[in-house]
Amino acid sequence: MSSGAVRPLTIAVPKGRILKALAPLLERAGVDADALRESDRRLVREAAGGALRFLFLKPDDVPTYVEYGAADAGVSGRDTLLERAFDVYSPIDLGIGRCRLVVAGPRGATPPDLPRVATKYPRIAAAHFAKQGVQAEIIQVSGSVELAPLVGLAHLIVDVVETGTTLRDNDLEIREVVTDVSTLFIANRASWKLRSAELGGLCSRLRAAVIEARAQAAG
Repeated sequence: MSSGAVRPLTIAVPKGRILKALAPLLERAGVDADALRESDRRLVREAAGGALRFLFLKPDDVPTYVEYGAADAGVSGRDTLLERAFDVYSPIDLGIGRCRLVVAGPRGATPPDLPRVATKYPRIAAAHFAKQGVQAEIIQVSGSVELAPLVGLAHLIVDVVETGTTLRDNDLEIREVVTDVSTLFIANRASWKLRSAELGGLCSRLRAAVIEARAQAAG
């Protein structure tokens, strides 16, 4: 690439199940998404034509790369963005990866007035209970959150739920919904200004693709 050439627009994407829903949505928007389906371990891949470059990251890392400009744009869950309060622009809800962030606990059990709450989302959980006037003790865990009430670590959990199967299998029930969660297209604030034509055009096509996908799903 010559010194005067424009570098590819860089998009950070989360490794994992979201890619299966993201690829067809990008294709609806006129983006070559074959790179998202390749099974090798490359973390940087270019789309056909070289106009786009994808970075493959752990979901929690996508907003960091976007906020600090290593990526111009990215795809991230609303839960991750809320938990860590990233300074990014969020122009589009892609309508994929829909789930709920909920408070759950053992079926039929009444938590104490000062509950211990296990969660991967300590910031969101603390704000939620504080808003209700509850002095909860927040315990941060990294995985298998449903185990915490079963072994006495916590009275309640705050976690993302898609189907609720894991909760039911562990005799837990949803007590309340904290917020709905979906996947957002996000952009670095400087890139949004400096590469407005490219990002704006991509966003317009993505919005149209989201509307088309919703209409098709509604049948």
